[in-house]
Amino acid sequence: MEETLSELNLTALANCCVLELQRSRRHEPADGGYCLELFRRAVEQQTDQAWTLLQQCLTETVRLWLRTHPGMSQALQHDSEENYIALTFSRFWQAVQEHPPEFPSLKAVLSYLHATLHGVIIDVLRSYQRRQEIALPPLETPFLYKEAEEPSDQEDDYTWESIQSLLPHERERRLAYLLYYCGLKPREIVLRCADEFSDIKEIYRLNHNLIDRLRRNRERLRWLLRVE
Repeated sequence: MEETLSELNLTALANCCVLELQRSRRHEPADGGYCLELFRRAVEQQTDQAWTLLQQCLTETVRLWLRTHPGMSQALQHDSEENYIALTFSRFWQAVQEHPPEFPSLKAVLSYLHATLHGVIIDVLRSYQRRQEIALPPLETPFLYKEAEEPSDQEDDYTWESIQSLLPHERERRLAYLLYYCGLKPREIVLRCADEFSDIKEIYRLNHNLIDRLRRNRERLRWLLRVE
């Protein structure tokens, strides 16, 4: 079977993986070999297409977990379903890259991914529970429309400049600034910067693109951020 799996192209492999996941959700016997092979190519061979297809295959499963999570109602008060899914895959990818686990079965992969989603939700809920409410300035305040003139932390500023250097498109850089430097949520961006970003779906699409771009350039980013 290993030889057969290795000969399959990624599209065929992904299609078989979807069927395996459907059987798994119905609690039917599922070998899981196709999903494991797709996972192996994504992690071991650093194949971006394999990772994209794997994420597409697993998205519906993660969505179902999110919708049945006991903290779902409270979690969705703070962020969208799509963003929780994106954060789950981002954290999952980072974890398996830093410490590649040996998954013996599809069930093991799904258990790890499920735990990752749970961790994302719990972290968000704890963050909002502990965070002190800080009054935001009025909408007309132009603080979001200019770069900080005197960064409070030179190291943080250098980190931010390094990340921006890997984003060639001005619109992606602007969104990254609003999301990760200013700490705004997509809904807040639409409210405060409607003249720049009026469609929340576009924000999620651009965010997916810039995360994917940084992931593809992770080695260069590590080099830029290395401490001499």
